Amino acid sequence: MRTTMMSGTETDGEKDKPEGSQENGRLMADSAVDKGPKMNSGPGQVSNGYPSTSPQSPKEGPIGGGEKGTYSGAFKTLVVQQTSLDLPRETWSKKVDFLLSVIGYAVDLGNVWRFPYICYQNGGGAFLLPYVLMAVFGGVPLFYMELALGQFHRSGCISIWKHICPIFKGIGFAICIIALYVAFYYNTIMAWALYYLLSSFRATLPWTTCTNAWNTANCTHYLSTDMNISWTNSSISPAEEFYTRQVLQVHRSPGLHQLGAVSWQLGLCLLFIFTVVYFSIWKGVKTSGKVVWVTATFPYLVLIILLIRGATLPGAWRGVVYYLNPDWGKLLTTSVWIDAAAQIFFSLGPGFGVLLAFASYNPFHNNCYKDALVTSSVNCLTSFLSGFVIFTVLGYMAEMRKESVETVARDAGPSLLFIIYAEAIANMPAATFFAIIFFLMIIMLGLDSTFAGLEGVITAMLDEFPHLLVKRREWFVLGLVCVCYMGALSTLTYGGAFVVKLFEEYATGPAVITVVFLEVIAVSWFYGTSRFCGDVQLMLGFSPGLFWRVCWVAICPCFLLFIIGSFLAFPPEVKLFDYQYPFWTTVLGYCIGVSSFICVPSYMVYHLLTTKGTFKQVRATRGEGTWPPRTMCKARNIGRLDYDQVTSTYKHRFKFILRTYIILRIFVFAICERGYFHILQRQK
Repeated sequence: MRTTMMSGTETDGEKDKPEGSQENGRLMADSAVDKGPKMNSGPGQVSNGYPSTSPQSPKEGPIGGGEKGTYSGAFKTLVVQQTSLDLPRETWSKKVDFLLSVIGYAVDLGNVWRFPYICYQNGGGAFLLPYVLMAVFGGVPLFYMELALGQFHRSGCISIWKHICPIFKGIGFAICIIALYVAFYYNTIMAWALYYLLSSFRATLPWTTCTNAWNTANCTHYLSTDMNISWTNSSISPAEEFYTRQVLQVHRSPGLHQLGAVSWQLGLCLLFIFTVVYFSIWKGVKTSGKVVWVTATFPYLVLIILLIRGATLPGAWRGVVYYLNPDWGKLLTTSVWIDAAAQIFFSLGPGFGVLLAFASYNPFHNNCYKDALVTSSVNCLTSFLSGFVIFTVLGYMAEMRKESVETVARDAGPSLLFIIYAEAIANMPAATFFAIIFFLMIIMLGLDSTFAGLEGVITAMLDEFPHLLVKRREWFVLGLVCVCYMGALSTLTYGGAFVVKLFEEYATGPAVITVVFLEVIAVSWFYGTSRFCGDVQLMLGFSPGLFWRVCWVAICPCFLLFIIGSFLAFPPEVKLFDYQYPFWTTVLGYCIGVSSFICVPSYMVYHLLTTKGTFKQVRATRGEGTWPPRTMCKARNIGRLDYDQVTSTYKHRFKFILRTYIILRIFVFAICERGYFHILQRQK
């Protein structure tokens, strides 16, 4: 690669000036300090590999009229990265491909099972108030920030940090490890859905009767029309026995200490899932962008069909009333706000490297601001719609059993889909048809998120090691898929459901929130909100307003600290079916979570040790990749601002962050101590 300084009037020595460090579509000032003034680029200049259809803004040119070396304002020179002609960066075929990919990533299984459950558990319609507030002040600003970062720097979650703040590069490696953990257990849920789908191609669904080989004496198929059958405390529905004894076979494993053998049926189902994943992403966004036309739109068709069918069932109104009936008193409890913050964060999905990767394939001047508002709104509305789909059916089940909706809706998570909803479908007319489209929808929702998660890892690694991996993308993707399949084998055992629950609670939650917290701090406080807003203005032609700046600097960090503090103060009480997770599994879970986050401080130490000079010299070095990074000073319109003044500014900022860090450590230690004793008391 080479960097060329373009000017309206070139001198002989400035026609083609290579530099050791390039900044992607940046405004550079270091050469201007040494060489004097340079003119701005003219029309047709390429910005980040995309032609500009109009001249740059007048403020990006020289402040004219004065003698050489005289400026009336900050001097700006547009420096353009000319990418290699034989290895151009891939782009989306159409804008719709990008939008569908982002929507497919954001709208996942959690929208179908987690949001409805959390909504009715936390006050019904009253829960929408904290949910919307957390979305407006926390979720959407983070979503917008990641799209803008990825589009401007055109890099994955690892290499992007050399442009922002090199010492935080460990965040990218942590994100990749978290994405692998998600792939280890998330695709297993799709394997369960595939098993259900294959079992649905029969006239009588296997989870409707108690005469199968896996059923026990407690199996009871009870509806209000069955006058000769009574429901007792020991009764188990055929749908529950099919899920636990035939699909999962958890009765053959006593717990995490003895998982048992691998279920070959689930092993084949997962192999098929990963085969579909591989051939969907092996060629890049050109192929995955076409696949999402089916996987991202089909779930909406099914949701509409199921909503219409559910609304016509007897007792559907009972479920809707229970879903939306507001309990305003619950807004005074902290748990409601914690659940709202966690739900919107994990629903929109910042911090997994996916938004950075997808946006990096956009045209430089794409309106990512509008994209962020549209896709995040679609995601939230889909969650709300899914609640009606679920609770109309739960109302129907309550009507048929002559029970309350609360009794029927006691299960959360996958059990809500694979037991309660599956049983409801089995008792509908045309049960086979509705079972097939329902479990197809579950698979489609999961595939979109898997495409996105692995693409985030692939983009990060290809951008970090382009000469090694770009021409071998197909082989690298194959190796990555094989690693994910091997890592998922423990979730395919008889006790695999216990492993899935362990990964879901500990491997991703606290770790990814902490990573995003550091990401926001690095961008807003170190790179600088003004510089970041300048980048956005260069792309879109307008700068983010005061609302977005305040959110990025203050509200989003507080929003994330609030979630982290809640995780530490109230450790999750992990339980699955009748299995209570022992204390050592809690320790194991925290170790898994820390194993990804440890990349951040480890890389900081590595960066300081491998950069030449003392710590003080490292902070003052002008070369790229140092910290406080020289790239921060030359990335955006610093102009002829004295470098010592800039370094002094970052010294004070570093001292402020250090003091804040010490205070937070004391605060977190106190919370952890409280949580530790809470766990001990629970064990006693």
